[in-house]
Amino acid sequence: MLRFHFHFTPNPMKVALLLEELGVGYEMVPLDTYKGDHHADAFKAINPNGKAPAIEDDGKRVFDSNAILLYLAEKHGRFLGRPEDRGEFLSWLMWIASGLGPFSGQWVHFQTAGAAEGGDYAKRRYRYEAHRHYRVLDDHLAGREWIVGPDYTIVDMSGWGWVDRNVRVLGEGGIDDYPNVKRWFESVDARPAVARARELAKAPVFKREHDQQTVRALFPANFAATP
Repeated sequence: MLRFHFHFTPNPMKVALLLEELGVGYEMVPLDTYKGDHHADAFKAINPNGKAPAIEDDGKRVFDSNAILLYLAEKHGRFLGRPEDRGEFLSWLMWIASGLGPFSGQWVHFQTAGAAEGGDYAKRRYRYEAHRHYRVLDDHLAGREWIVGPDYTIVDMSGWGWVDRNVRVLGEGGIDDYPNVKRWFESVDARPAVARARELAKAPVFKREHDQQTVRALFPANFAATP
């Protein structure tokens, strides 16, 4: 059975959504990044980068959330859109992987973990880029139901994983200033598979406190003597 190393953060949630949409059997393996499970050698044998999520599928390891989405969608032949939209499909999937996700995550980081360190330039840059990526997506979604072509695809699932945290990223009001993103997000969020994916995030095995242990586990660079 497929083993899914999961934490309730945006990138693993994308994969949880796809697995629930596919309706395939899998074992959820808790990876408590708040406790530092991702730094263990046993997990790094599955994902050398030491990040959630990762999967093990009949002896094959796959890591990085968008790689997992593409791997599973191709394996099962679903949620890949139309062949004629392949270039657009790959472009938006990689745009989320290299733009929307990282800039959203870094802006949250500089609001919280980096707040005490100053860094006004970094804060301005990442806040601007987080909002700029939302504007790009909002402009693209004007007159569109889904991000690519006429069908719901893994690109939408990938985007949902990050936009689900829009209030955390954008502040009070969240995506209210991005009406096309809001309409699209609500369409994805209403799917039954989303509710099932959210149940994984409620698993009681996960630590919830954002205390000093969590900070050390998530941001080891703040405590390392050397790079």
